[in-house]
Amino acid sequence: MNRFWIVPFLVGLFFLIPSIHAETLVQNLEGGMDIEITHPDEIVVGRDGIISILIKNNGWEEKQDISFEFSISEIPGLIVEPNNVTIEKLAEGGSYGENINLNITNDASPGIHFLNIKYSQVLVSNNETPQDPFYHDIAIPITIKEDPSVTIHTKIPESIFANAEFPIDVEVVSEDIDITDVKIKIIPPKDIEFRGETMHSFSKIEKNTPVGITSRIITPTNEVNTEYKLPFEIIVQYTDDVREEKEDSQTVSVVLRPRTFMELTTDGGIWIGDFFIAPYVSLGTIIGIPAGAIISLLVRRKTSPKKRRKKKV
Repeated sequence: MNRFWIVPFLVGLFFLIPSIHAETLVQNLEGGMDIEITHPDEIVVGRDGIISILIKNNGWEEKQDISFEFSISEIPGLIVEPNNVTIEKLAEGGSYGENINLNITNDASPGIHFLNIKYSQVLVSNNETPQDPFYHDIAIPITIKEDPSVTIHTKIPESIFANAEFPIDVEVVSEDIDITDVKIKIIPPKDIEFRGETMHSFSKIEKNTPVGITSRIITPTNEVNTEYKLPFEIIVQYTDDVREEKEDSQTVSVVLRPRTFMELTTDGGIWIGDFFIAPYVSLGTIIGIPAGAIISLLVRRKTSPKKRRKKKV
């Protein structure tokens, strides 16, 4: 049996390439031939990638001698296996899929490169007479990266004020590889405390799987008269996929400013001058903090029923 007549089974190979950080190039060619090439937009030096090819014959005439030839000499350090794909015959409505393995050697040059493919096919007119070969050039852009990317996203208020708490959220994403033995540290400036841990450990963070941590900043009790910036340093230490220890860091700043007459806190409370109304007030509990003293006023309903006087007859 000719293996090219059962190629619809091979279409499943096309879906093995990860969809994240990949691009799909679509070509609509002569005779109703549609080509989809899914390729990584970035590959790290010393790592592997996959190009998936899916070709469909949507025309009513048979095609034969279909081929894809990769010009690898134009990208030093790139290995393509196989570097030539040949399809003997593709009938009306037929399809074929195949994965091409890419390897970027350690001496490859980082930057944007183009992998050129020379495509050819022969249309069988009326499914009887082969025509002259049809040729088409395809260029695939691929960015070679020197190191894997670990991205740090930090969410923090633009400004904070004294004697309050504020959240700080840190999210870490490894874009290219799985990383292990991960430590995420938050290094605060002087006089800033935290509610919760400032260092978190993870045995593994998988590729393109965001991991987040949340802590709360506790600002000093003393009021400030002017604005100034407070730097927070985020450090991520990890081991990469080739067992090398790496470190990435980010510094974010927040403005410490005087408190205005009315301020809303992140937990739902409100400052009015020197008085603070707690977010858990239900029946009018008000907590004021003038000059460091705490005054509580509790308002409660009477629980005993009122007595009714009998009317004189």
